[in-house]
Amino acid sequence: MAGVAGSPAFRAAALQLDHSVLRVLRERLPAIATTTVAAVVDEVPDYRGALGGSAGGTIERAVQMAIAGFLKLAGGGSDVDPSTPLGPTREGAYALGRGEARGGRSMDSLLAAYRVGARVAWRELAQAAAEAGLPATTMAKFAELLFAYIDELSAASVAGHTDELTTSGRVRDRYRERLGQHLLARAGADVLTAAAARSEWIPPTTLTAVLLPAAQARRALASLGADTLQVGEDLQGIPDADPDHPLTLLLVPDADGPGRRHLLRVLGGRHAVVGPSRPWVEARASYDRAVRTLALKGPSASGTPVDSEQHLADLVLTADPDALADLRAEVLAPLDDLSPATRERLAATLLSWLLHQGRRNEVAADLHIHAQTVRYRMGQLRELFGDSLSDPALVRALVLALPAGSPRV
Repeated sequence: MAGVAGSPAFRAAALQLDHSVLRVLRERLPAIATTTVAAVVDEVPDYRGALGGSAGGTIERAVQMAIAGFLKLAGGGSDVDPSTPLGPTREGAYALGRGEARGGRSMDSLLAAYRVGARVAWRELAQAAAEAGLPATTMAKFAELLFAYIDELSAASVAGHTDELTTSGRVRDRYRERLGQHLLARAGADVLTAAAARSEWIPPTTLTAVLLPAAQARRALASLGADTLQVGEDLQGIPDADPDHPLTLLLVPDADGPGRRHLLRVLGGRHAVVGPSRPWVEARASYDRAVRTLALKGPSASGTPVDSEQHLADLVLTADPDALADLRAEVLAPLDDLSPATRERLAATLLSWLLHQGRRNEVAADLHIHAQTVRYRMGQLRELFGDSLSDPALVRALVLALPAGSPRV
């Protein structure tokens, strides 16, 4: 801030540079700027070879503006407008920082350019000032002013660089959120491709849907990579959604084969449900499978991710609940007149018998009962179903209809 001890404005007030010296320095300004630019382009790798291009012109204009602002300050003026946070020169430095961020260059390069520029500009200005008769006693204050001024411009450029990255990051995140919403809406390939280009996202071969609590998403994202898409709002079809503990959707690129094993390891300890890998434009299919798996199994209480690929039979069996209810009513009708407890015991025995292909000892071990009990129950079942238990079509229907969760008694 102007007037604070150590600031360029404070040091300028203490300098009181003679106008004849200033005149000489202003006359030498173009040559000093050219020499400074040449040094920056030669010594800073990211600017090497830029002298003849647009980057070289940008550097030269920035250096001339900076030196002109310094000479104005050294002459007792100030480039600081008290009504604004930045004066023209610092505004230029701020804009330079933003431009460097847009050009993909790091602050390391820009700060290196400032260091080289300060060194060369000081050498050239000091030589010109000495030739113009600047007293040696004033030269130290002259140096202090120059380096304080460069520090202030560096800080303005750092602020511009940081603001540009922050702003562009927020914009990119919004575009990627919108891309995820387009994927869930099953938008056409043209819309999806254009949305991917806007969000600077290179489409992968596949995407895998992951549903997990929003509070756990940030740490998961840190391990899954920057190309993972996140959709945190307007998720449809989530069963028993809890507004106090919302779920978020991650769409993970190319998480099939070994990538799926890595994904499941990364999600360890999180209450996640993982859909199948699908071509990236068909990511909605992976999301739908994850939602159905969540409805069927719920989130793991242990924190082990629920892999939809391990529950395909259950997902197929419950795909049409009305049809399953009708099938059960039809093929299990012989059990209708039994008490509920007897019906459950016989249903469990029949399912185990069919799955173990009639091996009585294995059925007994499965149900934790004696083999003679198995023989007795199967006698009851044959009386109820008759010869139809040998009909392959009925056996198939019974395996589908008998509830897998029947008590093991």
